[in-house]
Amino acid sequence: MQLKQLNDTNTMVPEIGLGTWNYKGGIEPLRKGIEIGAFLIDTAEGYGTEEIVGQAIKGIRDKVFLATKVSGRHLRYNDVLKAAEGSLRRLGTDYIDLYQIHWPNPSVPIKETMRAMETLVDSGLVRYIGVSNFSLKELIEAQSAMSKYPIVSNQVLYNLNRRDIEKDLLPYCQEHKITIIAYTPLDNGHLARTNRRTKDRKIQVLEQIANEIGKTPAQVALNWCISHPNVIAIPKSDSVERVIENCQASGWRLSQEHMDLLNKVFS
Repeated sequence: MQLKQLNDTNTMVPEIGLGTWNYKGGIEPLRKGIEIGAFLIDTAEGYGTEEIVGQAIKGIRDKVFLATKVSGRHLRYNDVLKAAEGSLRRLGTDYIDLYQIHWPNPSVPIKETMRAMETLVDSGLVRYIGVSNFSLKELIEAQSAMSKYPIVSNQVLYNLNRRDIEKDLLPYCQEHKITIIAYTPLDNGHLARTNRRTKDRKIQVLEQIANEIGKTPAQVALNWCISHPNVIAIPKSDSVERVIENCQASGWRLSQEHMDLLNKVFS
């Protein structure tokens, strides 16, 4: 598994991690992912999967980079601290590697939220602070609210079919070394399914490239995603076989010709 630097820190994370939204696969797929190098697991208090993640990392906590999120409904100072305590309890750990704001809440001053997030870092309960679903404007506002620590990541929707962040957010994050954590990188499975009878030109090209280089369409779609600087992806899979397939999207790169073709067809 190829690693990438998290923001401007000395911490390295795998370019393919393990997402757990709507996850129903139990412990084994997560354990297998960690075993083969996808040691970043992302969850959230709102997913209902923190308990199963906690079971999966039991006894191997030091080998995992654990990311979770505080709900956008819990962004008042005391609510953030309470939410973190709940996540720590469900995860069965005494610290969170990356604590993220799940979505912005304009009814709560961002300075109040970030003061709580920095308090969690000061207390040793959280290592790094991140955000999720923040637009460029919201990200810049959040950055300006920080007094001690940087925002190291923004977790957003990004895949071949959904490329809105390329307009302004992605270039900004790349310039400022803010890691983009791409969720739903396979577009809810639409970029992973093979269908030789499809008339969809995009899927035809994806399958053509996969056949040419001996990879699967899912691996090609994931590799396109992580080929961008400062971008890592967190696909979700409920099976060991799919986790292995997803992890094998790392460690190689599409040719520039194939990247250009995908960018053109999926524009």
